[in-house]
Amino acid sequence: MRKLAIGAAVSGALALTGLAAPAALADSPDLAFGAVTVNNDKSIVVGTNATVTVPVTYSFTRPSDLVIDYKNNFLGVILYRGSLADPANALESSSNAPTCTTTATTETTVTESCRTTLTVDPREQLHSAADATAWKAAAVYVRSYMDMDDSDGHISFETGVDAWVNLGTAKLQRKAGLGTNATPEPVVKGKTLTVKGKLTRADWAKGTFTGYKDQKVILQFKAKGAASYTDVKTITSGTGGALSTTVKATKDGSYRYKFAGTSTTAAKTSAADYVDVK
Repeated sequence: MRKLAIGAAVSGALALTGLAAPAALADSPDLAFGAVTVNNDKSIVVGTNATVTVPVTYSFTRPSDLVIDYKNNFLGVILYRGSLADPANALESSSNAPTCTTTATTETTVTESCRTTLTVDPREQLHSAADATAWKAAAVYVRSYMDMDDSDGHISFETGVDAWVNLGTAKLQRKAGLGTNATPEPVVKGKTLTVKGKLTRADWAKGTFTGYKDQKVILQFKAKGAASYTDVKTITSGTGGALSTTVKATKDGSYRYKFAGTSTTAAKTSAADYVDVK
């Protein structure tokens, strides 16, 4: 099974569930899984173009006589939302073999701890704002058999799929964009300084960043020579995510906007804009 697409195999197998068939294949493996940890339990933040590589760890116990060779059989992890029997979307693990370490053995079983990766390409895999939500993790075991020798007038191939669902969760968030521009520069001490910006976020359906309206954003200031920023005021993003407020110029320093994030959109802090006060 070279470069096996787990998601495609699962989808293909599930498409056949309308046929009269037993609830499980006779040779379904006796596998048990520990919890799956995705992205070190942090949200997966995805923009509109760059592919994001996500680390995944998991453990499982297999019969000692079951060899998973990643040629004729494959064990991997997928993320899905909705029901695995009819997923709204799914993300699969790398087709390369994971890195596994044996952690325990008995006369009949072997327990392994494994590391692999998921790749998220927003251009190919994320389709709508609904993808910014909690996803569930599943383990998928795929095995194949091929007899391509047609010398006897017959060839055959078979693929079997088993999946173990609800093994963990992961949150996908839309990446945010945020800018800050203070004018005029330089500014006379005591005069009014206008600080503008724009809050945007990834729109996977359109493939671009679009304005994020009606969100609370904090304007922060750090005086020249100071060690940290302090909050100045909180404002709300307007049409197209526009930000604009005024402050009195009192000393040299840097201004920036800070967005705390929402359940669907990641937090973001803008680059600073330094202002020279004359």
